[in-house]
Amino acid sequence: MNDLEDHLTKEFLESLTKLSRKLKTLFDARVTAHGLTYTRGRALMLLVRSPDMTQRELACQLGLEQATVVRLLDRMEDHDLIRRLPDERDRRVKKIHLTEQGEASGQLVKSIGEAIRQEVFGDIPTRDLEVAISVLQSASACVGEKSD
Repeated sequence: MNDLEDHLTKEFLESLTKLSRKLKTLFDARVTAHGLTYTRGRALMLLVRSPDMTQRELACQLGLEQATVVRLLDRMEDHDLIRRLPDERDRRVKKIHLTEQGEASGQLVKSIGEAIRQEVFGDIPTRDLEVAISVLQSASACVGEKSD
């Protein structure tokens, strides 16, 4: 890697990290204004996108330990956002179902995410987004190879 490439990759990673933090902060502020936590908001968004997700699948998607997700789901159940039901094929597996209130909160969180995405990326040309996606996918594949 030459000096220019070294500089550009450092700048890219710093910019990516900064954007990630800013997006998290913005999303957190918006969902908190509606009485939700960041993690609860992310969980609701995932459950709206993929109904009947298992606890294990949700833990994987959130990047959290399963025990942490159990506590999160306990609190969500206490707030009447979800119900956990045994899977019909394997009663040891718990499927997560949104309640009516959970569905409404999930749709709200989804609209918050869509609004943020439009605010942040709406004015960026399509070609620039395609290039950025390609770069991120290539880097992700490389990290995947290194971690195998």
